[in-house]
Amino acid sequence: MKAFVDKHEYQPIKAVIEHVRDGSTVRALLLPDFYSITLMISGIRCPGFKLDDKGRPDPNIKVEYAEEARYFVEVRLLQRDVEIVLESVNNNNFIGTIVHPKGNIAELLLREGFARCVDWSIRNVRSGAETLRAAERQAKEGRKRLWKDYVPSTPRITGKEREFNATVMEINNGDALVVKLPDGKLKKIFLASVRPPREAGRGNDDDGKPLPRSKSFRPLYDIPYMFEAREYLRKKLIGKKVHVVVDYIQAARDGYPEKTCATVTVNSKNVAEALVSKGLATVVKYRQDDDQRSSRYDDLLTAENKAMKSLLGLHSKKDAPPLRVTEIDSSRAKLELPSLQRAQRIDAIVEFVTSGSRLRLYIPKSNSLCTFLLGGINCPRASRQDTGAAGDPFGDEALAFTKEKCMQREVSIQVDTHDKAGNFIGWLWVDNVNMSVALVNEGFASVHFTGEKSQYAQQLKSAEESAKSQKLRIWKNCVEEEKVEKKEEEKVPTDRQINYEEVVVTEITPEAHFYAQLVQDGAKAEALSAKLRQEFDANPPLPCSYNPKKGDLCAAKFTVDDVWYRAKVEKVQGGQATVHYIDYGNRETLPSSRLASLPAAYASDKPFATEYILPYVTLPKDDEYAAMALKYLKDDTAVPILLLNVEYRVPGSPPAASLHTDKITEADLVRNLIQEGLLIVENVKGRRQNKLLESYKEAQEQAKREHVNIWEYGDITEDDAKEFGLGN
Repeated sequence: MKAFVDKHEYQPIKAVIEHVRDGSTVRALLLPDFYSITLMISGIRCPGFKLDDKGRPDPNIKVEYAEEARYFVEVRLLQRDVEIVLESVNNNNFIGTIVHPKGNIAELLLREGFARCVDWSIRNVRSGAETLRAAERQAKEGRKRLWKDYVPSTPRITGKEREFNATVMEINNGDALVVKLPDGKLKKIFLASVRPPREAGRGNDDDGKPLPRSKSFRPLYDIPYMFEAREYLRKKLIGKKVHVVVDYIQAARDGYPEKTCATVTVNSKNVAEALVSKGLATVVKYRQDDDQRSSRYDDLLTAENKAMKSLLGLHSKKDAPPLRVTEIDSSRAKLELPSLQRAQRIDAIVEFVTSGSRLRLYIPKSNSLCTFLLGGINCPRASRQDTGAAGDPFGDEALAFTKEKCMQREVSIQVDTHDKAGNFIGWLWVDNVNMSVALVNEGFASVHFTGEKSQYAQQLKSAEESAKSQKLRIWKNCVEEEKVEKKEEEKVPTDRQINYEEVVVTEITPEAHFYAQLVQDGAKAEALSAKLRQEFDANPPLPCSYNPKKGDLCAAKFTVDDVWYRAKVEKVQGGQATVHYIDYGNRETLPSSRLASLPAAYASDKPFATEYILPYVTLPKDDEYAAMALKYLKDDTAVPILLLNVEYRVPGSPPAASLHTDKITEADLVRNLIQEGLLIVENVKGRRQNKLLESYKEAQEQAKREHVNIWEYGDITEDDAKEFGLGN
């Protein structure tokens, strides 16, 4: 029978319904081969008839709505031509869907309250499972027939509590997430209808109670596939925005608190479904009358079925490979320290954050766990949840800051030493941000005397001075003595004028030039583009009616979205033209069929994108480092709004402009790239130095000392380096 189903591969088969046994079971004659089969309708079950000793329906025993359901099907399908889609087999019965021109009989039975959805066969429905569930919900809400006494098993959740967007901050084991709501509050949610990997092989004592676990038991690492499940969710979700639909709230029981269970999607993909499809979780099985389940329950069942057939993860017939994780204690720390110091930077995952400067790390390379202390800083202690001991002022805030930045993130560490307890001390970077410097910069920590002797002393000092000047957190009541001398004031350049403009960077060129739109012009640019599209939708241009010439202002149809934009023709060769989209800065080569004359009404507005160069810097000569610099520049400028300041202008060259993230810290994107060893500061001669150039030179000197990227093998600059946009 299974081979017969597989042979037809879900293809509709013409048939005639010869007999209706009950509302969800029929006898059908398949055409043209005249096979007679018993078919159970996929996904539903109607009330059946009780059988007597001879296996025939007993007329003396009435089953409510059984007769009505059978009659409902008979008047619609008996002796009618239909099509049947075979989907599975069960106990010598075929399972499938009956296709009729006037609708799906399964859906009608559910909507009228003659049938219930059944989980074991609805997973076989090739398409339309959600339609069946919706029809059943409609009957429940209308209290029809089988549902006349229906009482929801879970309270209805409405409004913002049911559906919201949030940012994932933490993954708990393999089925729970801690998310940050738009108002900043944290909320723990569980993936609905999903069960994470379970502990296996734990026996019971003489009283039938589970034996106590060993003190060294760690569920995340010791339960097979638990770590893989957590890692899958961590890599997919940490720091990402997700859409949450709360399906039900599971009441507190057996000493466990109340659980908010939800369907979580990221980029429209169901997280629970993806996890189950990898064999890293199983689906909870429910009673038929239990409504406390995922709104995408059928998708979960289908995903589990595929994982089982493919023998993935928990469904594998092989034993899970053991994950042997070593705890680094005081004695082991002494042995590990030399190799860690030689390795410079080491990749790690933050498993837990105890305070602003104290973290638990998992090091994948050595499969080990360690406690890591951020070096060079004094950070206030956080309050203790286990003992209730109060922390230092701003200790809890520092903990929250580090936790938000680092929790379960991939980081890199540099180990300097260890303390008596075996805790490593050193430096930690997340997204190329030194966390010691970040804590000091935010006023959560002060510089320790060891930091003043480190290679990051200048960064720490600058960060502390910035926090003090703004009186941030621990410096709130600090009164610093004025140490500015007249001679130093004379040395400080005053020729730099600051006039920040809010911009959106729209394009980065291979030469590290960039195009930017003023935020205040954004609405105008969108309005012009929209009107241009409407113009061409109403009056489509004739193909190849436009003959492009170099310097022409025209309309070009962008290949990515097939939308018309203003463009300037830069080069014509054969039937191809290279155009520059003047409102965005990007370029591409198009056939003339994708070009058209620009209506005069759209030619008068000046281009909305302006070209700029980066001040005082140039790209490395090495192609690999140049490509890396461009990638970092693109990543850093891919934010909604930046602050642009024109630093100088040179005739015949685009304006030189710096880019900043905000006015408070004046974080300079160009300076950051110099500090990362990805841009070279030009040797500007014959001009008065200014603050910006001095800061760039300081950043470059720091990059040289740290041998970062282009400075890996020492100083590569030449004494006669050409200046970037400035004369001698």
